[in-house]
Amino acid sequence: MKITKPTLLLDADRCRNNIARMSAKTRQLGLTLRPHFKTHQSHEIGRWFRAEGVDRITVSSLTMAEYFATDGWDDITVAFPVNVLEEAPINRLAEQIRLNLLVESVDSVRDLDSLLHNPVGIWIKIDVGYHRTGIDSEDTDQISRVIAAIESSSSLCLEGLLTHAGHSYDARSATEILRVHEDSIARITRLRRHLAERHSDLLVSVGDTPTCSVAEDFTGVDEIRPGNYVFYDVSQWHIGSCSPDQIAVAMACPVVAIHPERNEIVLYGGGVHFSKDRATLDDNTVHFGLVAEPRGSSWTLSSHSAPVRSLSQEHGVVQADSSFLSQVVVGDIVKVLPVHSCMTANLMGAYTTLEGEVISRL
Repeated sequence: MKITKPTLLLDADRCRNNIARMSAKTRQLGLTLRPHFKTHQSHEIGRWFRAEGVDRITVSSLTMAEYFATDGWDDITVAFPVNVLEEAPINRLAEQIRLNLLVESVDSVRDLDSLLHNPVGIWIKIDVGYHRTGIDSEDTDQISRVIAAIESSSSLCLEGLLTHAGHSYDARSATEILRVHEDSIARITRLRRHLAERHSDLLVSVGDTPTCSVAEDFTGVDEIRPGNYVFYDVSQWHIGSCSPDQIAVAMACPVVAIHPERNEIVLYGGGVHFSKDRATLDDNTVHFGLVAEPRGSSWTLSSHSAPVRSLSQEHGVVQADSSFLSQVVVGDIVKVLPVHSCMTANLMGAYTTLEGEVISRL
């Protein structure tokens, strides 16, 4: 396989193993797995989930929902607050598949009800500490008003309470991840108990890769929706939710310049390839990815992995020690593990397996 420009490599074996591991875990725990497909956005990779028995999925847009519906997925949750301006795709999908949407206000419920031609499932987005979207889990009055509005509609079917503990990404250890998990589960299950007298059949759906990877106790939860675990990345490794050998994607970047006087290697691979998501090492070094070390035909990380210290549009600058500098010449290919695989995959638009097969995506 000849690489001449930034290329997103996929270790398909690692990817399949990540999928199988989470699928086995949910079966053992008696949970429904509704994986988030926003990370890979690929028909081919989606079929690897189907081979593990997955029959329902999560996406982050109606465009993504339509893409996967064309490949036979017929139970899809769009885990993004409903955009009632997208009336046409909502109705197209609701006619074809079991479509589930998110709401967090009475106004959204009423607007949605007025435009629907077919029934849809509704999840109420609950905020358990991330503070991005959702109704605060303690605001039971507002939640009750939204439930009442849903139940007054003939087109909306209330599924339950959905949350995303995205603040788990701020953790720096498995212990901290578990602390976020325990607090968020306590909040959402407390809310369900409060509502149980009048609404005994509400389901609870949670989902973020760190807590779903690390936690083993999901008491009170019906469904989980992790997504990034399909590839993992450097951020997940930093916070303790995966090992280096579970990271299934790496960017192959040509070396275009070397500046030994500054201990720098310049790569063809910049913000338009990686995005500019960043992470911080234990010594407070900010970086945009880490140079991988070879492991067979794949890769790994170590405490000596060189960081990508800066990105511009097409350039990536690696901070390298003398040992690494002595091993690299212009024209070499360096593999870099991305800070955020979701964003990197979205920018690159396709995957190349270690065997040279190109896998397309949305």
